[in-house]
Amino acid sequence: MQEARRSVEFKEEMRKARKAEADRARRTISDEKAERRRAAKNGFSNPANPSRSIALTFVCALFVIYCLFPFLYLLVNSTKTQADFTSTFGLGFGKSFALWDNLVTVFTYQDGIFGRWLLNTVLYVVLGAGGATLLAIMGGYALAKFRFPGRRLCFAIIIGSISVPGIALAVPQFLLFAKVGLTNTPWSMIIPSLVSTFGLYLMWIFSDQAVPDELLEAARVDGAGEMRTFFQISLPLLAPGIVTTALFTIVATWNNYFLPLIMLKDSNWYPLTIGLNQWKDQASTAGGQAIQNLVITGSLVTIIPLVVAFLLLQKYWQSGLAAGAVKE
Repeated sequence: MQEARRSVEFKEEMRKARKAEADRARRTISDEKAERRRAAKNGFSNPANPSRSIALTFVCALFVIYCLFPFLYLLVNSTKTQADFTSTFGLGFGKSFALWDNLVTVFTYQDGIFGRWLLNTVLYVVLGAGGATLLAIMGGYALAKFRFPGRRLCFAIIIGSISVPGIALAVPQFLLFAKVGLTNTPWSMIIPSLVSTFGLYLMWIFSDQAVPDELLEAARVDGAGEMRTFFQISLPLLAPGIVTTALFTIVATWNNYFLPLIMLKDSNWYPLTIGLNQWKDQASTAGGQAIQNLVITGSLVTIIPLVVAFLLLQKYWQSGLAAGAVKE
């Protein structure tokens, strides 16, 4: 009898446990639904309980297609000959796979001037974007960690400069450089690229968040000078912001079109953007030869370094963009 009673009690406890678990599961589902309704009403969500939206997924898919479509077009059409390019569907492959032949022709056409344009672009990026990154690091760090007269004025000037598009300054820069005789020289590309107001502002914000004042005070108490403190203590902490700033300045200089268009006349100093545009317009000139297949292949070669840079530095870039997003 005792054993039968214990069996009945055990079954009763199991039934109660299953009932309690079912009630807990129903409450969890109900709470999640209520939380999603609150999130939809208030405009925020819990990352631990994400809501699934078919419409949002569809919009994101359209955005991905929009971003990848030009790259897919370049990949497909860089494999075509000029005849296939004009006679086949844009997203369809041609009769022959001519990617290697196109690459060889791109670097040998017009005595290999594409290679010269590539080296020019690298020169402008290394000196211009590299210098802009260095100045942004030093200026942003100084504005964040030092107090001096005129600091608020500097802040107002930087914020105001960000709102001015670079294209609006191109003509005044051309007139200024023409007065000093620097047009049609590499300096007309390098000097304007040395200033990045957005990079300076980004490094200002990042330096203020990433480098604790207590750490700097401890280094000064130990006898470290400002230069040693900056290079040995602050600079390693600023690595994510430096990479983010460098990526922005590199992309801006690499893709710069309007400034070299008005500054440079000698094709030997053209960057890739102007050189490829010259090849594109070649067919519209008297006696010119259409070479759209070379333009497409050259464009593919042009974007590969940027894609590689973003993929390799992605983790630093993402953490740098998040700087200052959370207030402690």
